[in-house]
Amino acid sequence: MRIGITCDVKTDSPSGGNLPDDYQEEFDSPITVEAIAAVLRNLGHKVEVLGDGRPMLERLLVDPPDFVFNFAEGHGIGRSREARVPAVLEMLNIPYSGSDPLTLAVTLDKDCARRLVRSHGVPVPGGVLCNVEDDVALLLSRAEAGTAPWIVKPAWEGSSKGIRGKCVVDTPAEAADAVRRLHTDYDQPVLIEEFISGEELTVGIVGNDPPQIVGVMRVLPQQATERFVYSLEVKRDWQRQVKYECPARINAAQLAAVERTALQAYQALGCQDVSRIDFRLRGETPYFLEVNPLPGLNPETSDLVILGRMAGWPYERLIGAILQAALKRYGL
Repeated sequence: MRIGITCDVKTDSPSGGNLPDDYQEEFDSPITVEAIAAVLRNLGHKVEVLGDGRPMLERLLVDPPDFVFNFAEGHGIGRSREARVPAVLEMLNIPYSGSDPLTLAVTLDKDCARRLVRSHGVPVPGGVLCNVEDDVALLLSRAEAGTAPWIVKPAWEGSSKGIRGKCVVDTPAEAADAVRRLHTDYDQPVLIEEFISGEELTVGIVGNDPPQIVGVMRVLPQQATERFVYSLEVKRDWQRQVKYECPARINAAQLAAVERTALQAYQALGCQDVSRIDFRLRGETPYFLEVNPLPGLNPETSDLVILGRMAGWPYERLIGAILQAALKRYGL
């Protein structure tokens, strides 16, 4: 089978203008692209890299592949940017891996994802969506905002973009300052959520009908802190800042609740083939934070890959399982 890879690759060009330094954080390195391509070739497929944007469109129109392995994130700040490639592939009747356009749009919009999973009984932190012109103090006075402290984050970003060391706030005034700062950097609404103190967990899921849990991983700071945030700075320096534990050393009831809630969220959001879902565990209750239906697949540094390796899923098995899940969906 001839498989095309759609992706966005990091460049060495400076951000320029007013773009924040994490504007390419979601994009992949050439190392990741080649690692995935190598696995697909070893499975007997012919592989070509299609990229994203206009060059991808032109190649698809001239010589479409049999199948597309998609992990393109999309450029810009639009909340539907991750849905563009699957939408084009569906229009051209080209099968592809991963979730469909609706799921990719809904999950990039953190507030939409929260509301949807909550409607299916999944616990979420209290929270409110703010624009720069809103009265933040008034919004936070309402019951749905939860209680201080709060964590402040851009509403339409992934890969911890905008989630920095100073994103936890204690007062409405601090929250308003954070909203203004994030709106300036990311030009989009800002989500203010109740900060859930507890264990930071991420769950890897692969497959459909039924989906399979790869593992539950706990993220622990190297130095104990009362308000640990798995922030961008921490992720960029993960080897010194955190340690990973998979399987997570939580009790059986907690583990069962996390796994059950992860599968519930996966299916409520319509995820396909693969996702990584983040939670905070407080007591026996796992609180949904977000889902990553296009999880990073760097062979050394991505959370899903690290989780998989610790759970007995080497890289080749993980990539192969994602591909097989997608092929089975299409009856290929």
